[in-house]
Amino acid sequence: MTSTQQETQHAAAAAPGSEWWRTAVIYQIYPRSFADDSGDGVGDLPGVTAHLDELLDLGIDAIWLSPFQRSPQKDAGYDVSDYCDVDPLFGTLADFDDLLTGAHDRGIRIIVDLVPNHSSDQHEWFQAALAAAPGSRERARYMFRDGRGEHGELPPNNWESVFGGPAWTRVTEADGAPGQWYLHLFDSSQPDFDWSNEEVREEFRRILRFWLDRGVDGFRVDVAHGLVKQEGLPDYTPNPDAGSMGGDEGSVPYWGQPGVHEIYRDWHRLLAEYDGDRALCAEAWLPSVAKTALWVRPDEMHQAFNFEYLETEWDAAKLRAVIAESISVYAAVGAPSTWVLSNHDVVRHASRLALTAENPQGHGIGPSSPGQPIPEVGLRRARAATALMLALPGSAYVYQGEELGLPEAIDLPDEARQDPTWFRTEGERYGRDGCRVPLPWSPSAPAFGFSPTGESWLPQPEQWRELAREVQATDPDSTLSLYRTLLAERRARSLGSGALEWLDGFGDGVVAFRNGSLTVIANVDGATVPLPHGTIVAASGPLAPEGVPIDTTVWVAAD
Repeated sequence: MTSTQQETQHAAAAAPGSEWWRTAVIYQIYPRSFADDSGDGVGDLPGVTAHLDELLDLGIDAIWLSPFQRSPQKDAGYDVSDYCDVDPLFGTLADFDDLLTGAHDRGIRIIVDLVPNHSSDQHEWFQAALAAAPGSRERARYMFRDGRGEHGELPPNNWESVFGGPAWTRVTEADGAPGQWYLHLFDSSQPDFDWSNEEVREEFRRILRFWLDRGVDGFRVDVAHGLVKQEGLPDYTPNPDAGSMGGDEGSVPYWGQPGVHEIYRDWHRLLAEYDGDRALCAEAWLPSVAKTALWVRPDEMHQAFNFEYLETEWDAAKLRAVIAESISVYAAVGAPSTWVLSNHDVVRHASRLALTAENPQGHGIGPSSPGQPIPEVGLRRARAATALMLALPGSAYVYQGEELGLPEAIDLPDEARQDPTWFRTEGERYGRDGCRVPLPWSPSAPAFGFSPTGESWLPQPEQWRELAREVQATDPDSTLSLYRTLLAERRARSLGSGALEWLDGFGDGVVAFRNGSLTVIANVDGATVPLPHGTIVAASGPLAPEGVPIDTTVWVAAD
């Protein structure tokens, strides 16, 4: 471990209110699609390490690594078989340590993904549960239940999997007879833990300490709203118009149960034992900003993704409303709002903002989806939306490839798709493969520079050649150059720790505010807006002679 890493790991905690995670721009890396060092067509940890300088150049503060732990990869690593080891597909623990050292040497923090709602069915605990009898200690770690019906032939309740189909699978007992059922809110290869079991809670304390002791700076917690299920496991039929990960207005017996909060209070206390302001970020899909804010009360998690903001349409009134509410309710519990526009589970915002039909979260888009996006409109809006988001006070997450303006990969061949959603719905939902296609680095290299052999676990669209990072790096008008400018100015002007002051008089189709000495005008759907006096710091697109055109955001500094 280098002296720089030691200084980062053992740094004294910042004064309350100035912790790094309150204002950080955190870059999500989906390792299998970032960069492939080994040449097998799947990205890996050495591939990430090799590109740390490009991330430093981009101007981010931290990296969130999607799962790289040992896994059968039935759900791209979100089915973990060993929480304290690196899957050979991505490298070794030594490779992780090299990445951590390299990031810390550059002043970049590392957040790792933690998947506590469920494990892989290949986890040693679940294999022991299958071999054990009903009522055993081994089965008590998971949600095993007897079936309904005369012979237990019916599942314990009517719950549906997020990926489609039933949320219960029946096991065959050691004597060959049909046996109990186990709960899996996701794929059948992802059995849910029973978080009422103290042994489960203690095991995750051990896992947290394992990674904290290695020097990680925090955890993004997968399905943070799903660990605790309502007592009695009552039947529930979800709202078909709600996103698959939650967001129903009513009480959902497997999302957002009150008992989750004590788990995160326990984790908060554990992280507080370590120096350096370690952070917890919740992936919690909840029906309102106000409910999400309950996850970031002072003694619980530190951040929670603002999915209400992510899901807001490109509509000025709706954007103003969600921004105002977010800043208000998060401030009321002493937390920053954590803004986000794209991730590995949603349609990339360079396409999503130009859709003209409903597209619930998790469904994805493909060649036959209604409301196909117009690429030029999507990119223009995405650049404007990013310029708006990065001017807001708080923390922000950037998903790999959005700095290149990558759209959703819509025309993937059916035979190439790998998301469990595609298979469990028999092709009814395209799922999330379209936002997970490997990045283009160079227009002339094999696999556009993703892999030295030209292999790629998902096919890359030919149109991505012109979006490769190498092409954009020297183009002052590229999306990459825009991101670099926005991130540099955001840091220089301390926008993350600033305060928002709304500005009136720009029309109903405009979102306008001041953050410090910076005036931000986002013309979402209005007539061209005259520019205020000052120096133009950044613009998401070309300005018109008379001012800011539609689908454009501009930053203006006071003279």
